[in-house]
Amino acid sequence: MPLWLMALVWGTVGGAALVLGCAVSWRWTIPSKIVSSVMAFGAGVLISALAFDLVDEAVEVGGLWPTATGFLGGALVYVGANALLVRAGAKHRKRSGNHQFSEEEKSGSGTAIAIGALLDGVPESVVLGVGVATVGAVNPAMLAAVFISNFPEGLSSAAGMKKAGRSAGYVFGVWGGIAMLSGIASLIGFAALQGAPAGLIAAITGVAAGAILAMLADTMIPEAFEEHHLLTGLIAAIGFLTAFTISELGG
Repeated sequence: MPLWLMALVWGTVGGAALVLGCAVSWRWTIPSKIVSSVMAFGAGVLISALAFDLVDEAVEVGGLWPTATGFLGGALVYVGANALLVRAGAKHRKRSGNHQFSEEEKSGSGTAIAIGALLDGVPESVVLGVGVATVGAVNPAMLAAVFISNFPEGLSSAAGMKKAGRSAGYVFGVWGGIAMLSGIASLIGFAALQGAPAGLIAAITGVAAGAILAMLADTMIPEAFEEHHLLTGLIAAIGFLTAFTISELGG
């Protein structure tokens, strides 16, 4: 398989987990405690992937300062963009309860939610493409982390959209579109950084990692702890350990 096609395919596969989670949530009413537990697991998975498959590897490839600069820049850009989307009605786009605005309650919130979903998914997808560009293969631990974390994102957000009165066409259109754009983002990451200097690769990887961590704190973790119960922290720890184990076995 050509490398560009590999980047496109695996980026789309990672994004397809959003559609899968959306379909499950639309077909069945999932108890909120289960949704928050699955989100806690996904959050733990992404935190592990950030630590061991993004930041650590970026430092090894291109050094500390390019990685740190990119990391801080990615977090700043994400937080700034997210602040604008919050004002437009996308603050609770990953929440499964009655948090999301309907279009009647806040005009333009549907568009803001769609853009927010794209903002959340692009950094993860770019990283997959960068991996193909640098080593000629997708990072299995990162792909697993993206897929495992995307499923609860689709599950939770679709539940919230449904409660806000959005149609099936809108909900599946948003997540189906994001899945396809995830593949394109992965392809762009591959094409833009193929043969790039090590410092630039480290910086771009850092940007993606910073944006993902900011996304976790702003959107996933609030939903993960929506239903307070004694097992939430344990579930997040299991998610972390799962991703770490995949990374170690894949290495």
